[in-house]
Amino acid sequence: MEAVARLDACTTVEPDEARVAATRDRLVTPEEAARLAELFRLLGDPTRAQLLYALLEAGELCVCDLTETVDVSDTAVSHALRLLRTAGIVASRRSGRMIYYRLADAHVRMLLDLSREHLRHG
Repeated sequence: MEAVARLDACTTVEPDEARVAATRDRLVTPEEAARLAELFRLLGDPTRAQLLYALLEAGELCVCDLTETVDVSDTAVSHALRLLRTAGIVASRRSGRMIYYRLADAHVRMLLDLSREHLRHG
């Protein structure tokens, strides 16, 4: 009786050393991998994701506008924004007593746009 190979198994026991070496040269460092994992962990919360997409669409909003937009408490919004601001994902500006939040840069916008496109693609 012939053995059936798993679809996710190699058909050879010897790796392609040139491909392995070339791939290793382009890998992220362990430190970069840890930072990426932390970024995706921050983006992995549904409330934070909604806040980010609200900022993507509106450009800039204060806490009370974000609270109303995503229908969560102002405490939850403030906590989420503090985490996102500390991570450099959102930025803020003060106007009198009001603080307005926006996405930190074009890279964040691109990541959110690509993520939404990926969801719609499937």
